[in-house]
Amino acid sequence: MRRIVTIDKKSGKKKLVNVPSWDLIYVNNQMGQPAYDVSISSNGSGSADSSTPVVSGTQKAIFGYGYTIMAVSMTNLVSNTGVVATDTTGVGTARYTLAAAGYGSDKAIFGYGTTGTVVSMTNLVSNTGVVATDTTGVGTARRLLAAAGYGSDKAIFGYGYVAASVSMTNKVSNTGVVATDTTGVGTARQQLAAAGYGSDKAIFGYGYGSGGETSITNLVSNTGVVATDTVGVGTARYSLAAAGYGSDKAIFGYGNSDISGVVSITNLVSNTGIVTNNVSGVGTPRRDLAAAGYGTDKAIFGYGSNSSFAVVSMTNLVSNTGVVATDTTGVGTARQQLAAAGYSLS
Repeated sequence: MRRIVTIDKKSGKKKLVNVPSWDLIYVNNQMGQPAYDVSISSNGSGSADSSTPVVSGTQKAIFGYGYTIMAVSMTNLVSNTGVVATDTTGVGTARYTLAAAGYGSDKAIFGYGTTGTVVSMTNLVSNTGVVATDTTGVGTARRLLAAAGYGSDKAIFGYGYVAASVSMTNKVSNTGVVATDTTGVGTARQQLAAAGYGSDKAIFGYGYGSGGETSITNLVSNTGVVATDTVGVGTARYSLAAAGYGSDKAIFGYGNSDISGVVSITNLVSNTGIVTNNVSGVGTPRRDLAAAGYGTDKAIFGYGSNSSFAVVSMTNLVSNTGVVATDTTGVGTARQQLAAAGYSLS
């Protein structure tokens, strides 16, 4: 399954559409006139023409909220070349230990977290990066959770901490509506990370539970069903970040290990959800950072706190092959316990 940018003939707007690579002839010749303009090359390769580039994600990204010496609501937009912009005045309730994900093919949502008191409010982000005011929360208020997109245009918030670690999830529709709690699957934990992979699925991984730090993962189907625990691979840790890259893969990176301390190691995730062993870290080791996809097939890690507990604003770009670059001088207010997500198809 691949995702391509198409033009809706009725609205004239761009839209992501899943196209099975083995079924292009059927799509073009046997299903009648398609609802979208889908240009497929005639060279038999099954690749899209340049007018409709294959994508797995969004062009831009947004970092938002977090903690400096207090909770903040500022955001920093990331261009389609990975350049981070200066601070944008915050909208909505200042908070930290929240999560964010893309939804609706080109929008994003920030949700949950704490102001000092856990909340379940959300803030929608338009396809131009404008953050909306607070939306009344749905589901159990919690912090230290994770979120990811799935099913090409939906999202899911999962796990976190209330008075103890939990494993409940909340689905987000393609219009940004958050559903009530779904009974949790897998080990309850907090300070984990999540990302989309395989064009329409997601993965939750790592974190800290009642048994301590872990490296287990839980796959999410393209209908939002969370699977039971998969045996962990790589260094068990928490306070890490994750993002999609390379059109259909994902990467977990950085975090804190009770044994090794703050680390910069990464773990790549294949397009079938298989997590690889540790890749030697690049860049400053840190924790409580955030990550998101950008440029359709790349990713960016940003912000967090280092081994001296100092908040930073540095970033590290990830290529479409999962290679992490050295530190880029930070832009915007240094902070930790923030969230990030991709947005915009242009």
